[in-house]
Amino acid sequence: MEKDISLNLEQLPSEMQLILSIMTKNGQRYQDLTKKDWSSFLEFTMHHRLFPLIYTQLSNLKDWEIPSYVINSLENRYRKNTFYMLHLTSQMELINEQFGQKGIDTLFLKGPILAKELYGDLSLRTCGDIDLLIKIDDMQTADRIMKSLGYQKDDYIKTVLNDWKWRHHHYTYFHEQHGTKVEVHWRLNPAPSNEPAFSELWERRRKSHIHEKCTLFMLGSEDLFYFLVTHGARHGWSRLRWLRDIHELINSELNWDKIDGHITQFKYRKVAGQALILSSSLFQTDLPKEAQSFISSQSLKLADQALFYLKTRVNLHSEPVPRDVAKYHALHLFSLMNLEQKLLHSLMILHPLYTDAETLPLPKRLHFLYFPLKPIIWIWRKTRKSTLKNIKI
Repeated sequence: MEKDISLNLEQLPSEMQLILSIMTKNGQRYQDLTKKDWSSFLEFTMHHRLFPLIYTQLSNLKDWEIPSYVINSLENRYRKNTFYMLHLTSQMELINEQFGQKGIDTLFLKGPILAKELYGDLSLRTCGDIDLLIKIDDMQTADRIMKSLGYQKDDYIKTVLNDWKWRHHHYTYFHEQHGTKVEVHWRLNPAPSNEPAFSELWERRRKSHIHEKCTLFMLGSEDLFYFLVTHGARHGWSRLRWLRDIHELINSELNWDKIDGHITQFKYRKVAGQALILSSSLFQTDLPKEAQSFISSQSLKLADQALFYLKTRVNLHSEPVPRDVAKYHALHLFSLMNLEQKLLHSLMILHPLYTDAETLPLPKRLHFLYFPLKPIIWIWRKTRKSTLKNIKI
């Protein structure tokens, strides 16, 4: 007997329900187009980065009365995205070549390489940047190469006691001339994530089919499932594009025994179940029997919680994030963690922060003192903040 994993999609905005109807080619789900707010519809397609697929689907739905300006807007975005994906592909090849010359093993995580792998066409998926993964020992060499190519590093990461190695998971680079953004990862996710070592990922790597004349490597299928599931969950599945990736990946050939081993080893069963439930409910994904073993009451609850991000069109990438959204997201992230991660998360609070060093500067050789001094520094900072507030009043 199959488990009931249906979600209440009626709480989603009507424009989003229309998007899902188009994506699933289900005209029965939403037929009344006369009362649609088409400007809002376009905003939803842009927010969820689904406009290439929406455009190609609508081109085949001749009996749907869609205003011409909506089609024209989607077509314009579709064409611009195609050219941008070609540009990103050329940058990937350039970076891969330069890294290879210095002996840096490189795995490309998403971007054009994922569009070709899952959708068979660069134009059918969007991406705003290039994500790649290398060994942490190669970060300094990679930094020199990126700067030699005209990229500038965004030094937003402030660190004390080398906590950048586990508190963060990538550095960001921008190219001023053509505006390309590249994220160079040394981890798939920030702490307290459990994940395979780079050596394991490299051993299971696959060659991408994006370009016959250039050898680019990507994650193995089962590692890709792990990465897409954990990445999407960490961002609240706030963009439908990430769930569509899951839908497409499930429809490819996957070794579910290996996936079960990976997900169980790193304790993400309920998170995998959440992704499967959302994909099934939103995109009517046909889940293999082997995949249904991940589904539990916990994963169903997490999937229901994720609808919050969809019905309110949450954007976690635009600062500042509204206080109520930030609070909800923090609680949701905590609920995604297993017991071991929750304990590590609690211990991370006790680790010194860079703000401690700003509040009480100490020579680097004495940074270890921030551990016993942390409670005192915290009280000092809070008292000082309160005093300054009273002075302003």
